[in-house]
Amino acid sequence: MSSVDDFNTGSGNEMNANAYQQQQNSTGQQQSEDYGDKGLDAIEKKEGINLSRNTNEKITDAAREGFEKITGKDVPSKISN
Repeated sequence: MSSVDDFNTGSGNEMNANAYQQQQNSTGQQQSEDYGDKGLDAIEKKEGINLSRNTNEKITDAAREGFEKITGKDVPSKISN
């Protein structure tokens, strides 16, 4: 079946909508990444590890909280929010 047939019958529309939504989600995530997230992503890439965004957020949040607890100073939101 050609892509025109898929479009006309509606069989490919759901898959196209899902792909568009995933693209929108990934674009939004990259725009809201702080330096902590980008640093962790660089380490993952170097080591060949691929963790989920949720796991990355937990790791960077724990690091930020640990730093704040030890030093008593807040980490700027540009570095970790």
